[in-house]
Amino acid sequence: MIIPLQLGPDSYEIVMERGALADAGRWFRLRRKVLIVTDDGVPRAYADALAEQCAEARVVCLPQGESTKCFDSLIRLLREMVEFGMSRGDCAVAVGGGMVGDLTGFAAACFMRGIDFYNVPTTVLSQVDSSIGGKTAIDLDGFKNIVGAFHQPRGVLVDTELLLTLPPRQVANGLAEAVKMLLCFDEKAFSLFEQADPLEHMDEIIERSLRIKKDVVEQDEKEQGLRRVLNFGHTLGHGIESLHEENGLYHGECVALGMLPMCSEPVRSRLLPVLERLGLPTRCAAEPSRVMRAVAHDKKRTEDGVNVILVEQAGTYIQRRMTMEELRERYISCFGERTK
Repeated sequence: MIIPLQLGPDSYEIVMERGALADAGRWFRLRRKVLIVTDDGVPRAYADALAEQCAEARVVCLPQGESTKCFDSLIRLLREMVEFGMSRGDCAVAVGGGMVGDLTGFAAACFMRGIDFYNVPTTVLSQVDSSIGGKTAIDLDGFKNIVGAFHQPRGVLVDTELLLTLPPRQVANGLAEAVKMLLCFDEKAFSLFEQADPLEHMDEIIERSLRIKKDVVEQDEKEQGLRRVLNFGHTLGHGIESLHEENGLYHGECVALGMLPMCSEPVRSRLLPVLERLGLPTRCAAEPSRVMRAVAHDKKRTEDGVNVILVEQAGTYIQRRMTMEELRERYISCFGERTK
């Protein structure tokens, strides 16, 4: 299956096909120098399978984890590109989850003012969300994605067979992003989480999520309006995630928590059992003041507040601007001053 993402000269194809990695050379232009970036949590066989299809490849394996998405790693990739003798005609390929994709895409955006970049997402989270749309970034001083650029990939290969090696917690982590999109746009598809085993409908959930994000990105590539809806759960979620060294939570787990205060009571009553069935957290012990301190550095903040997404009814959303105090009150009303 090919899902085209139409962005004029920056258009590209999302290939969704089981076993597609073995045929990546059919979809990606690999007869050149290719820097392949992965991490040590991804089976090395995935990067090696891609390297075999390149004219000349160099594989860089980084430590897994959000702390790797930093300036030191960015500099390392840029130096690897220089040492490899890469030119503007060469490309980088991310083989991994959201961290690898964000970092590799940003390095590609920076090197020689921009080289081609391809994405092979290997986690549920990256397959349903972060691998498309062109947002690339690194973290700085604990603040998520605060340094980055829009740099669209030249192609994305979604091979759901690559998910078979994932532990259950990572699967649930990614499904949180699918819940986010379906809750905002597709109540019927959201019911799959309520009435069926999502693991038995994984390909359908991934496809529906990709099509939703594709439609949003096509209408608002640089997040000037509609694309902000994809931040549902992220404003507070990023604030919680900024404390990841203490709470040990993954990105999707923080998004799951971040959605709860931004729902109406009827929607929350439907969302809570879905998150619990997936094994995602529904209680948060992070102190409101510390979460709000991180939110204060959020890219969605303006002088008079923060742009947020609310879901009052499943399948729909509302964009609103909230003061920091209103946001803090929502957080406390849902989780308390400090929940154990």
